[in-house]
Amino acid sequence: MYSHEIQRILKRKRIRIGDHVLIEKARKRYFGLLMPKPEFGEPGTIVMKLDNGYNIGFGAKGLNISKAKSEEPEAVEEEMEYELGKTKKGLLKTDFDPKKPKVSLLSTGGTIISRVDYRTGGVYAVENPKELLHNVPEIAKIVNLKMTNPLNKMSEDFDHEDWISLAKHVAKELNSGKKGVIITHGTDTLHYTSAALSFFLKNLYKPVVLAGAQRSSDRGSSDAGMNLVCASHVAISNIGEVGICMHGNMSDNFCYFIRGTKARKMHATRRDAFRSVNEPPLAKIFPDGKIEITNRKFRERKDKKVGLDTKINENVALLKAYPGSDPKVIDYYVKNGIKGFVVEATGMGHLPTDVSKKPWTTVIKKHSEQGIPFVITSQTIYGRVSPYVYTNLRKLFIESKAIPGEDMLSETAYVKLMWVLGKTKKFEEIRKLMLTNYAGEITPRTEINTFSVEGLNE
Repeated sequence: MYSHEIQRILKRKRIRIGDHVLIEKARKRYFGLLMPKPEFGEPGTIVMKLDNGYNIGFGAKGLNISKAKSEEPEAVEEEMEYELGKTKKGLLKTDFDPKKPKVSLLSTGGTIISRVDYRTGGVYAVENPKELLHNVPEIAKIVNLKMTNPLNKMSEDFDHEDWISLAKHVAKELNSGKKGVIITHGTDTLHYTSAALSFFLKNLYKPVVLAGAQRSSDRGSSDAGMNLVCASHVAISNIGEVGICMHGNMSDNFCYFIRGTKARKMHATRRDAFRSVNEPPLAKIFPDGKIEITNRKFRERKDKKVGLDTKINENVALLKAYPGSDPKVIDYYVKNGIKGFVVEATGMGHLPTDVSKKPWTTVIKKHSEQGIPFVITSQTIYGRVSPYVYTNLRKLFIESKAIPGEDMLSETAYVKLMWVLGKTKKFEEIRKLMLTNYAGEITPRTEINTFSVEGLNE
């Protein structure tokens, strides 16, 4: 609630939440919509939404506010403060052309299906996913979309059970005759889910496109619309794989479609946060429907039934070694039921040896001999683990029996180890399966053009 001083000003001038107002301050004029004060905001500040979609706050001191004329109907309902920002029910109907290719959209939550909650100032999931389509009506010109809401979670709350549930929904939709599936998902753990689906969906030859957003769809700089448009084009393309479709640069030029096991979020807030690691993206996708193939090593579309391979052992831990780190954490995890580890090592796979005060190699050897696998990946993200270059690497991978993660991303290796442990408990078989390429997670050799900095120096 606004401060008593601001409430008196608004009451005197008969201004209500949702009214268009004109604010004059410091010899500047601002026109916009009067917003409710966020619960966690400063009560002495008035909040206005500008025409460009952004909010701005004004201190009450020296402020001149007046009601402005607008073509919009004035807000008269007491509930306006709680309805502001929602799409009216009458506008939620989106007509799709039955002649267009049938595609399913599975909504799971995240920024792409969120809007600003003007009571708190934060972002949260919309109640009706159709609000998202209301903002991107051009999708109806591309596909005949069926929308379902199997999950409603922000991505930080996802776990292995959600991956399995989502895989089942995808298989059901594809086997019912859909050309492809689009999944809206939060970006923070988007690449974990894309990796899981890459392993869980057996004999997949149709596009499964995960799309997120770094800005909610009600913000002026939202990337949600273009990501969804590009995802729609991928969903009816000839690329029969799981992948992530997100902005390729900071502008609204194109999206990348990145293989699900090779994608990683590389920036907390940029719209082009996702990068393809250790291989080129599969394709550039343009909003007008143009698809430029950038990596020809992909499965092409076929009309085959999709199977499920979702038996896993979720008792896997992802650890990071660092200078002075204590390997006793491994003993703790084993004592508490962990059956396998992915360890992010330095450089090409180095971990502290018996020369250090806290040797990881010794502890790994002890547990490896008891049948617990340790997969080693690199903290460098790009590049690959090499078992033979240095003496200490040979000690780790030969004497301590650690499994080199090749050029797998740590997140991908983490999901894959769960999947492999769901198939076997035999140490040598685990090693064999982890070193086998199933979903493009391992490339045979590191190419010079796969360390991409495109877009980072704009």
